[in-house]
Amino acid sequence: MRRLLAILLPGLLLLTACSGSPAEPEPTSQSAGETAKFDSLKLTDNGDKKAPGVEFDKPLEVAEPTVKVVSEGSGEAVKANQIANISILALNAADGSTLEDTFPNDPEPLELDEELKTGSPVIYNAFVGAKVGSSLALAVPGQAATAGAEAQPTQLLVIKVLSTTDVTPALEKPEGETVTPPAGLPTVKENNGVPEISVEGVEAPSELVSQDLIKGNGATVKETDTLTVNYVGVNLVGGTKFDSSFDRGEPASFALNQVIKGWTQGLTGKAVGSRVLLVIPKDLAYGEAGQGEAKGDLVFVVDILGAK
Repeated sequence: MRRLLAILLPGLLLLTACSGSPAEPEPTSQSAGETAKFDSLKLTDNGDKKAPGVEFDKPLEVAEPTVKVVSEGSGEAVKANQIANISILALNAADGSTLEDTFPNDPEPLELDEELKTGSPVIYNAFVGAKVGSSLALAVPGQAATAGAEAQPTQLLVIKVLSTTDVTPALEKPEGETVTPPAGLPTVKENNGVPEISVEGVEAPSELVSQDLIKGNGATVKETDTLTVNYVGVNLVGGTKFDSSFDRGEPASFALNQVIKGWTQGLTGKAVGSRVLLVIPKDLAYGEAGQGEAKGDLVFVVDILGAK
């Protein structure tokens, strides 16, 4: 679904952002577009982890993004600012061939936040108010051929809402039990809430060190999570600070599996609310060449404020 959204949503944003300010969502899901085109659409339930059978009159063509609940579930209504956990079957609407099927996999999260509401109100308003267990049909207009790119047919997505998850707001600071680290590690003191790192006398690490300074009691961080953090980074040799979200005045957010290996490995399994000391060998950081002022073995203090 992440790959499909990356492909489909830019086009949807261009087509929907021009329609003016999004309407406030009603208590029930809002249909949009040429919904009569879905009159021939029939779904057959094939059981858990299996995509439904889909029948429709072909070719199906739309001139604007079109969405509708085509099979209503019996669960609770999806609310604004929740995460809808969904499975999706993407079809070529010209001939019905399968483009992608995520039903056999774990559900994909779609966060119904202000960014989606503003950028793609058609999608947002369709999901908010839909009941868990519902299936939505989304038709995305085809694209005419351009120089270097072939024409693309209308795509039909059948999306099932499997469950919802409430979004926990990010913390303002770490919360949990203070931990006394073992000797030999960089020392950390706090100055007006900002951690300051001293590397005096610390030897180069032979392996990654991931040490709780505050052990949080929130959700366990997964490698696939997007984290909200505050952090400070210094070079182990010399202790020069090369980066700090505290200096910028706001936390940073990033996908944990898209950063240096020392962060991915060192923060996976930690709890939200934790303050973590990372001592990262250069081979798990930026290697021999470094990146900017970050060179060699690195030391970070990371406050994990949220994960989703």
